[in-house]
Amino acid sequence: MTIHVILADDQPLVRAGLRMLITQTPDIDVAGEAGTGAEAVQLCRDTGADVVVMDIRMPGMDGIEATQLITAANMHARVLVLTTFDDDDYVYGALRAGASGFLVKDMALDDILTAIRVVAAGDAVIAPGVTRRLIGRFTSPPRSGRKPLELTGITDREREVLRLVGLGMSNGEIAAALYITVGTAKTHVARLLAKLGARDRVQLVITAYQAGLVDT
Repeated sequence: MTIHVILADDQPLVRAGLRMLITQTPDIDVAGEAGTGAEAVQLCRDTGADVVVMDIRMPGMDGIEATQLITAANMHARVLVLTTFDDDDYVYGALRAGASGFLVKDMALDDILTAIRVVAAGDAVIAPGVTRRLIGRFTSPPRSGRKPLELTGITDREREVLRLVGLGMSNGEIAAALYITVGTAKTHVARLLAKLGARDRVQLVITAYQAGLVDT
């Protein structure tokens, strides 16, 4: 099955580079290109694309607002942020807006392709090495002493799985840590997504931090 991708970036050279990469990949194609957030939103409506590779800084409507509109409208497309990462606040904003993950532009090209596949499959991806700093800062309670998020309706085992998801573990790593099968780990994660109303794994990570299950 082919994954249809929209490339949203105001730099034509960046789009061209990604397009050249994708055209050499049999299972991914470019459904359209956008130079602004507004164009990306419209292309999502017109093409029914699976993934939007979204820059943050674009003229007019930026990537954060575009992501918010795409996710709020329950469009089919999932958003994968690709940023130069020069301002953390933009990345936190993208997560709040519903992005399914983010990458930095200096990542290996093969990693970008893998991330597109992961997001298209309904999971989420975060650039290695920055998960704890980004999610930790995003979810840290203010110094006013706000209480951690209270979790209800989940079992003790699901709470432990959520903690491991918050640490950035894959289903395979969770299975090894808890001495369960990968299939069982996947089932626990699926139940957490349903019970907590989370869109994807990124939101589970955020919830784990907000609930105080992972130290920042």
